[in-house]
Amino acid sequence: MEVWISLITDFVRQHQVWAIPIVFLLAFGESLAFLSLLLPATIILLGLGALIGEAGIPFWPIYFAAVAGGFFGDRLSYWVGDHYQQRVYGLWPFTRHPAMLARGHVFFARWGIAGVFLGRFFGPLRAVVPLVAGLCGMSRPGFQLANLLSAALWAFGLLAPGAFGLRWLARFVGQ
Repeated sequence: MEVWISLITDFVRQHQVWAIPIVFLLAFGESLAFLSLLLPATIILLGLGALIGEAGIPFWPIYFAAVAGGFFGDRLSYWVGDHYQQRVYGLWPFTRHPAMLARGHVFFARWGIAGVFLGRFFGPLRAVVPLVAGLCGMSRPGFQLANLLSAALWAFGLLAPGAFGLRWLARFVGQ
């Protein structure tokens, strides 16, 4: 995993024009059911946040790319659950790990719309809560509101500590 983190951050350091699409794809993959289980995007996004602070890459375009990627990843996961319904249970990884969907159902049943918001911040739940929300027939407007708000906070939490924390620390230590 360290090789991937280093490879991607080094690439973005050398080719900053690619930062926005790479951050979008990482956030999308991290938020998409199925793919999020294979992609170590959270750690890479934290590293890219530090790179933003170190290299002076503008924060806001990268931030909005992460928000959009997270939003659309969850939106697609919701659509898969809503569209395919019970057929989802026959897809990988749920055929091998059916408890993942069961835990997502329990979490969603307990928390509802707040569960969609909270689920983004807990690794294994991030992969299934939007899918389960679609399976359970959650209203689209309610889902999208929780999806957008959680994506905005999640992206800020991943990128801002490195982007702004390093600058703040440099000012603090420099005085």
